[in-house]
Amino acid sequence: MRAVAGGVFTMGSDRFYPEEAPTRRVRVDPFEIDIYPVTNADFARFVADTGHVTMAEEAPNPEEYPGILPEMCHAGSLVFRKTKTPVDTSNPGQWWEFCFGADWRHPLGPQSAIEGLDDHPVVHIAYRDAEAYAAWAGKALPTEAEWECAARGGVEGAEYAWGDELAPAGRMMANYWQGLFPFANQCLDGWERTSPVGSFPANDFGIYDMIGNVWEWTADWWSARPAASPRKCCAIENPRGGTRRRSLDPEQPQIAIGRKVLKGGSHLCAENYCQRYRPAARHPEMIESSTSHIGFRCVRRP
Repeated sequence: MRAVAGGVFTMGSDRFYPEEAPTRRVRVDPFEIDIYPVTNADFARFVADTGHVTMAEEAPNPEEYPGILPEMCHAGSLVFRKTKTPVDTSNPGQWWEFCFGADWRHPLGPQSAIEGLDDHPVVHIAYRDAEAYAAWAGKALPTEAEWECAARGGVEGAEYAWGDELAPAGRMMANYWQGLFPFANQCLDGWERTSPVGSFPANDFGIYDMIGNVWEWTADWWSARPAASPRKCCAIENPRGGTRRRSLDPEQPQIAIGRKVLKGGSHLCAENYCQRYRPAARHPEMIESSTSHIGFRCVRRP
């Protein structure tokens, strides 16, 4: 882990997506954070010690998903499938497949495995799974403010964790999608999907993979409008997210499952789609969801 001194920093962005605004001064207490996302090897040790069964390995409860088709009530998770041609990027269903048998041991489906991927971030992790690992490790999941403070690495006001250029002098600084999403990935960073942790430069705090590779769970309930101080002169102290009730998806009122904040973007973020490979970027995710591009890391507080 790396110690982060905390203190005051500028959180959010006014330049990209509305849910990141407004920029605001925030103060966080000191904490420690994992240098890397939790890997397959890390998670395997946890499962061997506890017998934990992830949500992706359990069939959905029809009572929690009104209207779900009976044939969909099987264990599985969402897997990204690259399209063959350009598609309308307003419809994610064209590249996401709910794959029966996909889970952390089988990241691309039941015929896949994690042999040779010990040092890749574990994926297909729902919030409950991340929380259980953190408790086992004697740690916790970071708040959104802690996560963003660590991701910025003390680089104040920059759009990216390393400055204001996405690829300075053509150098790849993180694992994200180069090319036209979701069908043409040039793989200039060397990776089609996840990459081994530590494959790209650490930020100025000595922390790796805060940007790209996999989205990371935080402990905060989603709020479309982050809290801001009523006075411009003052920093918000250790802000937390909204409430479970207010985090519900208004477009799916029949599903009463809260959403938490994801941070950091993933290997699927691209310049033509989802430019969320930035510290300020944030995304809501139902706590029972798992996908082939969501992982996590932990913090420890004094």
